[in-house]
Amino acid sequence: MSETDPIAPHGGSLIDLLQTGDDAANLTAEAANLPKLVIDERELSDLEMLAVGALSPLTGFQGEDDYHQVLETMHLASGLPWAIPVVLGLGDDDLHRVGAADAIALLPAEGADPVAVLRVEGQFKRDKHKEASAVYRTDDLEHPGVKAMYDSGDTCVAGTLEVISLPSHDDFPNYRLTPAETRDAFRQRGWKTVVGFQTRNPIHRAHEYLQKCALEIVDGLLVHPLMGATKADDVPPDVRMRCYEALFAGYYPHDRAMISVFPAAMRYAGPREAIWHAIARKNYGCTHFIVGRDHAGVGQYYGTYDAQKIFEDFEPGELGIQPLKFEHSFYCKKCEGMGSPKTCPHEDDDRVILSGTKVRAMLAAGERPPQEFSRPEVADILIAAMQG
Repeated sequence: MSETDPIAPHGGSLIDLLQTGDDAANLTAEAANLPKLVIDERELSDLEMLAVGALSPLTGFQGEDDYHQVLETMHLASGLPWAIPVVLGLGDDDLHRVGAADAIALLPAEGADPVAVLRVEGQFKRDKHKEASAVYRTDDLEHPGVKAMYDSGDTCVAGTLEVISLPSHDDFPNYRLTPAETRDAFRQRGWKTVVGFQTRNPIHRAHEYLQKCALEIVDGLLVHPLMGATKADDVPPDVRMRCYEALFAGYYPHDRAMISVFPAAMRYAGPREAIWHAIARKNYGCTHFIVGRDHAGVGQYYGTYDAQKIFEDFEPGELGIQPLKFEHSFYCKKCEGMGSPKTCPHEDDDRVILSGTKVRAMLAAGERPPQEFSRPEVADILIAAMQG
């Protein structure tokens, strides 16, 4: 960390697992002779996050002690806060193939070049019921995060990673900044305080209002859309990015806001994922983090503000990043402006509040939602995508 950085990474130093030059060449040569393991899209996202330091202080896939400590206490064995285990699950066939190897080459697909070598430090049985109950607060296989976890292997292989190359991405090359690069961008802009905003959806007026409220009290805004694996019915990444670009072109101060891609896979773990997202944004250099209504939630599994309440489970200053907690916001016709239940005294009839189902139906019919709900530029992009 530079002395001018506004906030230290989680654990004190930014991890970088990416090998370069001769080290990378030697690692590639070694990987050719190691047992091979193909990892899925979610595990590949975790590998990328580990490689660039987004999950500092982790240096690889977690072992049994950390795994159980995280589930039971939301802390690592070292005592540092941590909310969701980052593990590599193997099925029986994979386990048989890698055997008792002390190093494994990790591949993004069959026949692809290895992207990393895992220095194996141990194996342990994954307690899926315990993990589901702790992380997701449910064992229901209808929950996408629970299902993804149950679909993964029953045995976890732990160890440190040495990364040959980051997973290749054809999309958004200009927006794929590592934590070191976002920190550098903040320094260049002279931002001492930065608020991060997590999203996996297009930004509507309510989100824009929260971001601009936060921007009133900090130097800069990082809109940090998650672009790893999400549910099949979430808006596709390329469509979302066009929406973000349209908003930034017309409605955001260019010197005080920027977009970068967050390469994580979505867990839909609600409260625990809010903590996990906040810690990752701290590693990217954010000093503040917006936590809105039903952050990282899905269905009816979590209370509306559970993701805000969970921050109270930590000692003041323990996380190191300041959560900014916002209630549901909307346009009020009587106030003639954006507001929330904290600031608007009027009834629901005066507020422009639309359900996601209603908005999707309007867009599918080629109809723009009210401009008090969505900027017309964003609505037009979504209409074109849904009708294409």
